[in-house]
Amino acid sequence: MQKTTLFSKPIQLGLIAMSLFAVACNSKKEEKTTTNEGSAVNPLVQKWEDRYNGIPPFDKVKIEDFIPAEELAIAEQRAEINLITSNKEAPTFANTIEAMEKTGITKKRVEAVYYVWQSSMGSTALDSIQEILEPRIAGFADSISQNTALFKRIETVYNSPEKEKLTPEQQRLCYKYYTNFVLAGAKLDEKSKARVAEINQKLASLFTKFNQHQLADEGDKFIEITDVKELDGLPEDFKSSMADAAEKKGKKGSWIISNTRSSIEPFLTGATNRPLREKAFKMFISRGDNGDANDNNAIIPEILQLRAERAKLLGYPTHAHWRLSDKMAKTPENAMKLLEAVWAPAVERVHEEVKDMQALADKEGAKITIEPWDYRFYAEKVRKAKYDIDENEVKQYLQLEKMREAIFYVAGELFDLKFDQISDVPVFHADVRVYKVLNKTTNKQIGLWYFDPYARDGKRSGAWMTAYREQEKLNGDITTIVSNNCNFIKGKDGEPVLISWDDASTMFHEFGHALHGLNSNVTYPILSGTNTVTDYVEFPSQVMERWLSTPEVLNKFALHYKTGKAIPQELINKINNASKFNTGFSTVEALSSALVDMKLHLAGDKKIDAKSFEKETLAALKMPKEMVMRHRMPAFGHIFSSDGYSAGYYSYCWSDVLSADAFAAFTEGKGAYDKEVAKRLYDNIFSVGGTIDEATAYKNFRGHEPSIDALMIDKGFKVNKKK
Repeated sequence: MQKTTLFSKPIQLGLIAMSLFAVACNSKKEEKTTTNEGSAVNPLVQKWEDRYNGIPPFDKVKIEDFIPAEELAIAEQRAEINLITSNKEAPTFANTIEAMEKTGITKKRVEAVYYVWQSSMGSTALDSIQEILEPRIAGFADSISQNTALFKRIETVYNSPEKEKLTPEQQRLCYKYYTNFVLAGAKLDEKSKARVAEINQKLASLFTKFNQHQLADEGDKFIEITDVKELDGLPEDFKSSMADAAEKKGKKGSWIISNTRSSIEPFLTGATNRPLREKAFKMFISRGDNGDANDNNAIIPEILQLRAERAKLLGYPTHAHWRLSDKMAKTPENAMKLLEAVWAPAVERVHEEVKDMQALADKEGAKITIEPWDYRFYAEKVRKAKYDIDENEVKQYLQLEKMREAIFYVAGELFDLKFDQISDVPVFHADVRVYKVLNKTTNKQIGLWYFDPYARDGKRSGAWMTAYREQEKLNGDITTIVSNNCNFIKGKDGEPVLISWDDASTMFHEFGHALHGLNSNVTYPILSGTNTVTDYVEFPSQVMERWLSTPEVLNKFALHYKTGKAIPQELINKINNASKFNTGFSTVEALSSALVDMKLHLAGDKKIDAKSFEKETLAALKMPKEMVMRHRMPAFGHIFSSDGYSAGYYSYCWSDVLSADAFAAFTEGKGAYDKEVAKRLYDNIFSVGGTIDEATAYKNFRGHEPSIDALMIDKGFKVNKKK
């Protein structure tokens, strides 16, 4: 997902730097003139007006407008901050903390559009813009966090006895500002501040380069197939999408295996052609690792060295200690303790899964040893043999549009929301649809939801949520604008897009992030929606995955794409019986990435060779040889295209403990749609954003701290009863 932090930069897209000082104007007169002149010709800096609390001007975007728009927006916010620091009155919550929350509104609008283009509308021309903008954006963020006069005012308010008279949300806002400034280096001496800013600028450039290399490998590398016999085992709808992908690349009459997860994983699951599976697998796991112009191996150690140096300057032994200091886990040791507790039983389960697959391959006379490119293929065979369930049979009941209706249904049942499609707002691509979100009872507008479901060149792979605008009450009753973005392979016109069970689960997951934003009911934008710590932000999304398998969803929306008949109970029973199947693979795949991430960032300033470190670390962990980590380092965008999830990929496991324990509150009650429990979930989790300490928020909902036992039971692992 993408989310905003103190200075309104998406969490996955870069830290910020310093070369825009020349465009800053210190007088109100200069700022007003520059902004007015720019706004007359540059739609990106203009206020979002018209319907629905204002809408992004996606129909007016020209990429050449991004740099001047950002310069104007930075100049405006700098002038706003100058008014705060030059205020002769003693610092108060109103004239300092709250005043800061009111700055940078134009900048938020500009960057909301810019980051949509960066993630969803990439191009060579935009690459050049990014290389200029990212360090500039980074520099301005440092100029804020290192503004001594501003920090002294914030510190005065934070330490004032008057703070106790503020509302709990206002006190939390004080804490956020003070903590974020300190973590960014506000207390450093001037020499150290300058070096931190220099590091941040360099990192911003490296993050951009890493991301561009990964995106280029995903778009430029593919496998063309000219003989349909090589597609044996694949369902017709998937073969059709491969043909469409080929036609879009000017290769009509062929089929293309795209270098994205949404293309590779279905191919590895179904294709009987083993050499082709191996070729596709190696293409995908080698993104950023081909020794060519898009190779990321040299970038990784440079990023790690800069992070290690910055952490020491900030007073932390490693980057991991710095990143976790304000998270739920608090320390890398706590995060590692969880990862290691789950790792051993997950690896044990993988060995069991491989044993079953090897036995089946031997029985069929395949005369092979299971390799990573065989795992999904033979796992599916074992699933059929053990549970009499075929993923392709299940897919026939999972239509993309019906699953969209299903997530709307769940939102209505749990949070009283309804979604009405609208056509009177501009979009950034013809595939994008927009829905007005209303409270069903009051008919009050809650926000807008943009849906961008299909893969295309220039769009990064995977699935994510973005907030274009945060809900807030500080500057009026402002409703949020959120989006969900996926990479499903678009079929032919008029044909339904069929998705896998895992894809449907991902839809529910990302929609959980959207619901976290849509349900937000706070005053201050920095505390709104998904603006929580990273090892908590995945909890609302992961808990939403659990509604996919509820009978209400399956009976109403899992309809056969040809007959329209509901999924038969017999098949539902099979799905439920197989729910813990292959949990070893999925858990080890994710945990290996989390463990490598953490160990990388605990290595301090040790010189790292990316390839050897990955290999040696996985060997020490006794990583099963039949699989690879979900994100190999040269394509690990979570940790190398920004600081966002660096030393933080453990968050998915941490949040999964919360989600397993939280859903138990429903099953212990009246079931998945228990209105009383849903209200507690809304009141304590989905509506409060970051206005309350995350651990406290969870205990307020659940009545106790989460237990890892719920996760272990959920995955079918052994629970250690020793206390």
